[in-house]
Amino acid sequence: MDSRVSELFGGCCRPGGGPAMGGNLKARGAGGSSSCGGPKGKKKNGRNRGGKANNPPYLPPEAEDGNIEYKLKLVNPSQYRFEHLVTQMKWRLQEGRGEAVYQIGVEDNGLLVGLAEEEMRASLKTLHRMAEKVGADITVLREREVDYDSDMPRKITEVLVRKVPDNQQFLDLRVAVLGNVDSGKSTLLGVLTQGELDNGRGRARLNLFRHLHEIQSGRTSSISFEILGFNSKGEVVNYSDSRTAEEICESSSKMITFIDLAGHHKYLHTTIFGLTSYCPDCALLLVSANTGIAGTTREHLGLALALKVPFFIVVSKVDLCAKTTVERTVRQLERVLKQPGCHKVPMLVTSEDDAVTAAQQFAQSPNVTPIFTLSSVSGESLDLLKVFLNILPPLTNSKEQEELMQQLTEFQVDEIYTVPEVGTVVGGTLSSGICREGDQLVVGPTDDGCFLELRVCSIQRNRSACRVLRAGQAATLALGDFDRALLRKGMVMVSPEMNPTICSVFEAEIVLLFHATTFRRGFQVTVHVGNVRQTAVVEKIHAKDKLRTGEKAVAT
Repeated sequence: MDSRVSELFGGCCRPGGGPAMGGNLKARGAGGSSSCGGPKGKKKNGRNRGGKANNPPYLPPEAEDGNIEYKLKLVNPSQYRFEHLVTQMKWRLQEGRGEAVYQIGVEDNGLLVGLAEEEMRASLKTLHRMAEKVGADITVLREREVDYDSDMPRKITEVLVRKVPDNQQFLDLRVAVLGNVDSGKSTLLGVLTQGELDNGRGRARLNLFRHLHEIQSGRTSSISFEILGFNSKGEVVNYSDSRTAEEICESSSKMITFIDLAGHHKYLHTTIFGLTSYCPDCALLLVSANTGIAGTTREHLGLALALKVPFFIVVSKVDLCAKTTVERTVRQLERVLKQPGCHKVPMLVTSEDDAVTAAQQFAQSPNVTPIFTLSSVSGESLDLLKVFLNILPPLTNSKEQEELMQQLTEFQVDEIYTVPEVGTVVGGTLSSGICREGDQLVVGPTDDGCFLELRVCSIQRNRSACRVLRAGQAATLALGDFDRALLRKGMVMVSPEMNPTICSVFEAEIVLLFHATTFRRGFQVTVHVGNVRQTAVVEKIHAKDKLRTGEKAVAT
């Protein structure tokens, strides 16, 4: 795929051979079979025995791993059976890091049988008792009727189970926000996190800017972080009902951390740093409905593909254009997503049911790309995006998380501050291991290749005090009176047992996405590796003298 990412930077969009939009969206399911998220446009006679059914009443078979559980019914279980069900719920919540989805009325093989009204009510009552026992809340996501060999109406119900947070271990998802300048990225984040619609002149974004020149120009030039919380019942927690970030964290079971990146071409290096350094779980690509795919949109899309960051698309400013213009922009996006360089399956979200399906398919298959059309001024379809973010499960499973936590500590330094009465503070992401208050670590490399000893005095995560930091989490660490002049972005803080060594020459396989002339030996380039941003010189291109746009080679 990487070698074809360059096609995104080329001329016009070519219609690709990707799967058709709409209808029965197919994505790789948990159990290895392909299936839709459930019967969407059901036929009146159910199975359509005469020929092939459009919507067979099946889900992918239930997987032993993951946070999705199928239950045919939960009517008056015995005490022993109830305890077993509670243990099973704890396992599913652990797999989803505090979240699980229960499909009631579904057999283990994925057959959508459905339940009568009375049985469904009794099953939901049992599920509520189970959730109470483990300290969780339940929210009914959707109910669907199934016609399957029955004269009586039968339903399946999809329920979100979310654990009330304990020990500050709320579920945290990082979403990088990409898109061309003036597409409305900061405005959308302002509306989501402040809880107030924009006035059409950018009032919602003012709270997000960090520098005076950003306020004056209306353009983001730095990386800023904004948080949006959801409580255990799935309700939005933001600054409209909380005064501080600490209050949002205390009330939330799930946190979405938005990484607001710059859209202007002049700040492209900052955007690349944000994507490589902050390890986002997924990206939100914003496209303005009235301008379509313009400016840096294509480059941002190419970066997300090259770095294998799953992304979904939001078409903004639909209040400014006619319906036909919005449809034209969506069609343009669908063509780009289906072309060989992308090979994605676009999925237009127009209802709450679509948003639930999109969130589940997006987590299961990296090829599914949901598309939302909304307005930050009128608030049109804004709730669909909130439903999607609320249900979006963690994209890494608990087993991967456990393996990372068992490794030695490694913390990437992305930001450095001096805080009065606290001293030197570094911000970044813990890429492996566990970090606690009082830990002795080494930081480096310095200019002469050494690593210096230091002590972690205190930790803050999402602007709240925290005693333990686990792999994959972002935080700020206070280092006391450690000399700030010895630190720089791109350093790492690691366990002394790691015995870190430095490297100044390395080989890399490179793809030349675009260059006006030829790329040859002696070129100076900027290398982005994780949080490292460093100028380097190309010493040798193996098996070739020079590279042209779209070519691949190994370089030293």
